[in-house]
Amino acid sequence: MLWRTLLREFVKTRLVRHSSTLKTFFDETGQSGLVLKSTSTDIFENLALEDWIHDRVDLQNRSVLFLWRNTPAVVVGRHQNPWHECNLPLVRRRGIPLARRRSGGGTVFHDLGNVNITFFTSKKKYDRRRNLGVVTGALTDLSPGLNVSATERFDIVLDGGYKVSGTAAKLGRTSAYHHCTLLCCADRTLLSSVLKSPYQGIKSNATPSVPSPVKNLLDEDPRLDPSAVMEAVAARYNVEFGFDGPLVTVDPSVEALMPGVNKMAADLKSWEWVYGKTPKFSITLPFVAEGAEIVLDMDVKDGTIEKCLLDIPHDWLPAGTVDELCSALAGVRFCPKEVAVAVTAFMRTTLQGPDLTRKTHSLYENVVSVM
Repeated sequence: MLWRTLLREFVKTRLVRHSSTLKTFFDETGQSGLVLKSTSTDIFENLALEDWIHDRVDLQNRSVLFLWRNTPAVVVGRHQNPWHECNLPLVRRRGIPLARRRSGGGTVFHDLGNVNITFFTSKKKYDRRRNLGVVTGALTDLSPGLNVSATERFDIVLDGGYKVSGTAAKLGRTSAYHHCTLLCCADRTLLSSVLKSPYQGIKSNATPSVPSPVKNLLDEDPRLDPSAVMEAVAARYNVEFGFDGPLVTVDPSVEALMPGVNKMAADLKSWEWVYGKTPKFSITLPFVAEGAEIVLDMDVKDGTIEKCLLDIPHDWLPAGTVDELCSALAGVRFCPKEVAVAVTAFMRTTLQGPDLTRKTHSLYENVVSVM
């Protein structure tokens, strides 16, 4: 029945796209509760749709459930430090997008084996405990013997110890949303690899993630695949809140349907948001270059090198050269490509002789190793 409704509503939304907006569609349905399912697997498009619903839809007398999945992506919380939370070199090598969401909470890995569930309500009706009851109820509807429960931290655990869902929220002035992940058949090997930072010596007041052992639901019961879970969550949501709203598929890339959503996605993808919103941090790195013991101290603010100090033996590299190099790095984005450009310009305009060039290049390799 649910999938027949989905098909009918998909046809309806196809018509709406040419003559109206999703906001108008919400108003015209007259439903107090609606279930949306994204046709996109792009992390930035789906996060943008969350923002669009929160910002543009009147949620005072309406609730919305949003179901979505992504191809592999790492998502940090609003107040987190990605250098501390994940293996950025591996993320870059694998071409995995890094995103920063608007909500708080810890860092998560998404892939198509993970289901994302967002509950939109008015701020007055915001209730994470009840929302998680919808999720656990849906899981036990599919697998009656499944031992799943919500914790005091608003995680969902399997058999009392294995985390299968993390949770985060955003509370606006009048509206709110609570979203959670659900590990059905995620790539746990990749998950554990990308969520393990290789960096040492970072000092920050950013919100740290709390590591937990995880497990896939599909390992417990083959009925708990992503499609079945999404359908069960939608059905349980309607039962729990007394709704009979349809399941509507939405393409979050369609600007005509959601005016402004593409700019929201572009903003979420920007370097200024993903890295530039990192809370101020410092990094201290002792290393050895060509037998010389060196210590790097850096302060990074808004994703940009604010201060750079290199403690280097004067007989290895002249103090004046060291000071000039540190000055050249100040104001540069804390990322390998931009530091490479700055160091290359410094070497071309300042250094003389192969010895200084070789040593400066050695310094550069160690400095970018923390980026």
